[in-house]
Amino acid sequence: MEQKEKQKNSGQIPTRVLSGLMELLPAEQLVFDRMRSVIEEVYRIYGFIALDTPVIERADVLLAKAGGETEQQIYRFTKGENDLALRFDLTVPLARYVSEHANELTFPFRRSHIGKVYRGERPQKGRYREFYQCDIDIIGDGALSLMNDAEIPSVINEVFTRLNFGPFVIRISNRKLVTGLLESLEAGNQSVGIIQTIDKLEKIGENEVRGLLVALGVPDNTIRAIFDFIAISGSSEDMLAALRNLGVDNETFRKGVEELAEVIRHLGVLGVPADNYAIDLTIARGLDYYTGTVYETVLRDHPELGSICSGGRYDNLAEKYTDRKLPGVGISIGLTRLFSQLKEIGLLQFGMATPTNVLVVPLVADISVPLEIAMALREAGLPTEVYFEDVKMKNKLAYANKLGIPFVVLVGEDEIASGEFTVKNMQTGEQIACAKGDIATAVKKEIR
Repeated sequence: MEQKEKQKNSGQIPTRVLSGLMELLPAEQLVFDRMRSVIEEVYRIYGFIALDTPVIERADVLLAKAGGETEQQIYRFTKGENDLALRFDLTVPLARYVSEHANELTFPFRRSHIGKVYRGERPQKGRYREFYQCDIDIIGDGALSLMNDAEIPSVINEVFTRLNFGPFVIRISNRKLVTGLLESLEAGNQSVGIIQTIDKLEKIGENEVRGLLVALGVPDNTIRAIFDFIAISGSSEDMLAALRNLGVDNETFRKGVEELAEVIRHLGVLGVPADNYAIDLTIARGLDYYTGTVYETVLRDHPELGSICSGGRYDNLAEKYTDRKLPGVGISIGLTRLFSQLKEIGLLQFGMATPTNVLVVPLVADISVPLEIAMALREAGLPTEVYFEDVKMKNKLAYANKLGIPFVVLVGEDEIASGEFTVKNMQTGEQIACAKGDIATAVKKEIR
């Protein structure tokens, strides 16, 4: 407050980031970037091509796929005669991209996209107006093998195993199950509203969901059947058996059971441990374009965070833009929200405030040798900087300590004359003498 008052009195503009936008300090940014790098690398090793569509799209393109609350949240503006908007997710730009380039792409088309999206919603804890999403999608031309649905949990498993935030479970279901069930109960015309209501079960509880279903005019026998259905539990084998024995006389339902069974059957071969996935019939995914397999991932020790990765199968990605049928399956990780939540509960450790591994400290007027050492360390793959400021030695070492730089190389007249340079481990305080050509090897050995 004192700083802001001084700015006001001096005529300076107060500095404050807009609400709903995340801005990180250096140590936080490094952790955020490491999380992003892990996700990028897993997407890459599964063969997804990284794309980056424009942040700004024509408003009619975005509005064609937006609806309800989302449409009200779009940042829309005009520039000259152009009606423009900021992308609110990464799926709509993908639909536009695939429609535009369908004749130039090879299908199935595997794309990843990590980028910022924008929604003008009311900022609140864990929700932002500008945030990163990390998406992958596999798009087919006319058809897409169900094996792609089975592979997606393998990607999720690899990502969260590497990120190592604790035990997690990938909850899997199939939208055809609840759709077919409602059709058999002659409630198919209410399916969108009912599914969106069921999707709120974890957030608001069974009693509230029952009340909302009654308000929608859903008959009591249908409500009972819905809750009998989602109450099915047990092992994957037991649940599949129970679904088959449920007696639902509907082709959509039967197809959903077989699709779910096929996905589950291949997860072990794809390297997903049995503890890391489970059939969960409460997973409905409120968005009505999901038509088959659906996924939600939660941390077992922190279910209060909700889903940290979700997605599913859809019949036609680009129906608003082309007559070409383009089915797909995909997932999204809300990286900004996830980072914020993990930071809040103390699961993230912040240390270094710089990527630098080695600080070269010249103790001589001629900095040629310090520069040579720095360049050699960089060529060896070690992030290195040279401290050029003319201050006392304790200030130079304090700089390294404050940023968490693990190693300092001292370059003075004696070191240059002897050819042996002092390498100081800033964590242990130990010092060793190294020839110029051995510094990189010595540092790498300590880092390992």
